[in-house]
Formats: sequence, structure tokens, C-alpha cells
Amino acid sequence: MKQRKLGQDGPIVSAVGYGAMSFTDFYGPADDANAPRVLDACLEMGITHLDTSNAYGMGRSETVIGDWLRARGGASPFTIATKVGITRDPEHRFNNAPEHLAEQLDASLKRLGVEAIDLYYVHRRDTRHEIEAVTETMAGFVKAGKIKAIGYSEIAPSSLRRAHAVHPIAAVQSEYSLSTRAPELGLKQACAEIGASLVAFSPVGRALLTDRPHSLERAQKLPFLTNNPRFMEPNISSNLAYNAKFCALAADMGVAAATLAIAWVLHQGDEVIAIPGTRHITHLEEVAKGGALDLSAEDIVRIEAVLPLGWAHGDRYSAAQWVGPERYC
Repeated sequence: MKQRKLGQDGPIVSAVGYGAMSFTDFYGPADDANAPRVLDACLEMGITHLDTSNAYGMGRSETVIGDWLRARGGASPFTIATKVGITRDPEHRFNNAPEHLAEQLDASLKRLGVEAIDLYYVHRRDTRHEIEAVTETMAGFVKAGKIKAIGYSEIAPSSLRRAHAVHPIAAVQSEYSLSTRAPELGLKQACAEIGASLVAFSPVGRALLTDRPHSLERAQKLPFLTNNPRFMEPNISSNLAYNAKFCALAADMGVAAATLAIAWVLHQGDEVIAIPGTRHITHLEEVAKGGALDLSAEDIVRIEAVLPLGWAHGDRYSAAQWVGPERYC
């Protein structure tokens, strides 16, 4: 497993982390009893970075991780990131007010059962609060010893630079994969410029870059994908046709499609860390192998020949799902 520095001053983590949204019902019913097996397997495979949020199952993901840590009875073997800022308030879906951030931080610390959170993200920006003021609040948590580093999720390069001028930003989380390459239009460069990690979520394209992509029938049973443009007709049929070509290439190269997709993401720069999520050990093994696979220039040419820039049909989000992330291109 390749190792990467998380932010300007460490710590060193596995290049492939684990996205713990999978411990909730986001992509269908989750089984809490399976979570410990997945966390055990992560350690066995050399995965040392966990990514969660207080919004994942409204604390459920953090609780599952905390219960596993308490059962071990020792220091956490993982570098843990969690997030804050998404609420259930229909009038204000995002809240970056200082009192809200502080209250939710204490709740996350309690659920996780740790003294300090390694990386604390603002999950979504609340435009009622300037990013400089929000960063000052987060910097106060660092000074208080409650968090070790600050991150932002789904922000624009301009916002990243504004925040970093107030306090070092260790990481920015954004969707990044062979099917979603928008971070290449400024965000990846801004992260490299200031020394922040670009933490790529959905690095296998919500299964479009795997050997077991979702069918239209399956996608319609998953709440997030039901109205997602890439998983609706006519887009899904076109995307599955591209998937078939990518899977054939991966097989010709002797690896699983998910392995190849992860290796491609990590090849894009030393600042990139991938956080795929899954409930299945077999799939976890596939993505973990991507963290050890080196690709040649010829390999990259072959991959981008079957999945050329802009190949994906449909937007990555529906209009409703686009509320919150900052568009910058």
C-alpha cells in the first residue's frame, strides 16, 4: 500500500482510505454487525485512514466506529476524519455558525470516543458565514486540542485559498474519478500549491468503474441514485457501455476494474488520497490493491482511450443534489 502525507504536516496515511458512509443506509440497508468485519479487514489490508461525518446516518457511522474502537480498548489504529455542517433543518440545510460547529464537534468526539479528531472538515459551506470566519472558528478547535487539522468538502479553489490565508487547510474533499474530473480544472492545482491533500470520494464512480456496476433496476432502489442523472435513462445505458470497455481493459491488464480505477486516481498526484466505500470484503480487497498498483505512461494512455475526458453521460448530481457544493467551472 502506498503511503501519503495527509496535509502539510502529516500524519502519514495509506493512499487508499475507507469512506464510512457505507456504514449507513445511503446506498441501501446497512448491517451494523458487518461494520467490525470491514474495519478489521481495513487494518489487515493496510488501510489506515477512516473518513466519516456526523451526517452519515445522523451519527450512526461515527457511533459504529466508536463502538469498534471501544471494543479494542486501546488507541485508535486509524487516522480519523469526520465532518460537520449538514443539518436536517429544512430552512437552513447547512450551518457553519460557531455554536453549531462547537456543539456538533463535542457530539462527534463523544460518539467516536476519542480525545481529538485528526481531521475535521466543514462538510458544506453555509453562505451566511464568510469562510474566513468559519476557518477562525475551526482554528480555535485546533488551539483547544479538540482537532488536529482542518479540512473543507466540495469547495472552490478560490474559497480554499481564502481559508488557507487564515489557517493551514490540510485537506479538501471532492468527488474525483475517471468519471468526474472537474478537480483538474483548478482544485487539484490549488491543493498542490498550498500543500493540502485532495481527498477523492466516489473514486470508482458510484460503481460505474467496477466489474459490478448498478443496473437501472438496482439504481432505482437506492435513494441517492434514484434521481441521479448518470443512473437514469438514457444516460445509464451509455455509461454501462463505457463500463464494459473499461472492464475489458482491466481484465486484459490482469486486475479488477475497481483496482485500475483507484490506481488511476492515485496516479494523478502525490497530493491525492482515495476514500472508496463498500460493505463487501471482496470489493474492499479490489480497491485496496489499487493502492499498490503502479501505472506506466502507456497504461494511462490505454485507460484514457477507453474512458476519454468527458465520457460520462449526465451530470454527477441532480439539481437538488447540487445544492451545497461550490461550482467553479
